[in-house]
Amino acid sequence: MKVLIIDDDQLVSISLKTILEASGQVTIAGIGNSGAAAVELYESLQPDILLMDIRMEGMSGLDAGAQILCTHPEAKILFLTTFSDDEYIVKALRMGAKGYILKQNFNSIVPALLAIEGGQNVFGDEVTGKLPTLITKSSETAIFERYEISEKEQTIISLVAEGLNNREIAEKLFLSEGTVRNYLSHILEKLGLRDRTQLAVFYYRGTLPTE
Repeated sequence: MKVLIIDDDQLVSISLKTILEASGQVTIAGIGNSGAAAVELYESLQPDILLMDIRMEGMSGLDAGAQILCTHPEAKILFLTTFSDDEYIVKALRMGAKGYILKQNFNSIVPALLAIEGGQNVFGDEVTGKLPTLITKSSETAIFERYEISEKEQTIISLVAEGLNNREIAEKLFLSEGTVRNYLSHILEKLGLRDRTQLAVFYYRGTLPTE
């Protein structure tokens, strides 16, 4: 199994190389220290798995991963990071990464690589516990994006779902009642809904009546 290591910390890269080679099951195809290097080296080396950090100067690991998967949809990418950040996890899931584990769990790296080589997806324990919630949030975000619902409109939808009337929403958001009414009219028009009851149902179900 050929693995390409990308990490902007040289000490981490050397440590990873030592650990992986010591397993006797991994060959290091190459080492890079930036997202740009990841794109270039992946193209030239064609590794079985790309083991990559997320936070790096210039092009991030997430941006590099997205670019690689755009031209090589079959690419197997395992993100290795010190950050269990919800936004990073969702982006990694959406782009089609095969795994996301924390650097602190060095012992899990080789098993994770072997699992990915075998066709599995791998997420560390810290990440796995968050997945159900994150997937739900990700689905909500996707449907809001599809109908071009702004953050302000999302907030108003959530307040409608909580049962607040226009005056209460206006007070909470420091808007006039007229502005709230206009927002609601635009929201209902965008979603093709009849009234605020349907809007509340949409919010809790995450789907429109016709879907």
